[in-house]
Amino acid sequence: MPVIKNQTYIDEPINKCFDLARNVAIHTQTTVKTNERAVAGVTTGLLNLGDSVTWEATHFGVRQRLTAKITEMVIPLKFTDVMIKGAFHSFTHTHEFIEFNSGTVMKDTFEYKAPFAILGRLADKLFLERYMRSFIISRANELKKIAEMDR
Repeated sequence: MPVIKNQTYIDEPINKCFDLARNVAIHTQTTVKTNERAVAGVTTGLLNLGDSVTWEATHFGVRQRLTAKITEMVIPLKFTDVMIKGAFHSFTHTHEFIEFNSGTVMKDTFEYKAPFAILGRLADKLFLERYMRSFIISRANELKKIAEMDR
């Protein structure tokens, strides 16, 4: 299973970063390139333990839906969402927050398995892992911009 890791320093307090990362409206702002929006489950406000949300987005020119559930939450240090329905065979996305100096280090760990067995592994090598890495980094950078906007 590929594992994508990313760390982003945000010059804001840990509680603010944690809440922004689980805010449905902020999520849509950080995924403008894919036109992501919440269409079922929790569609507004903050995601909490046990919540599910279905996202609709366009990836590779194809409109698709993905449902994820928050399976772990330790406020304000960590939360994990797991795909329960969607294009991947499976994925787990862990979001961790660590106080550092006057701000926060936000760590993303995205573990996934592509669909379609051998074809999925080939797609992974050719483009999928690179695409997902870019997507995770882009979202983190957009969240950082939003968090630090008032500075």
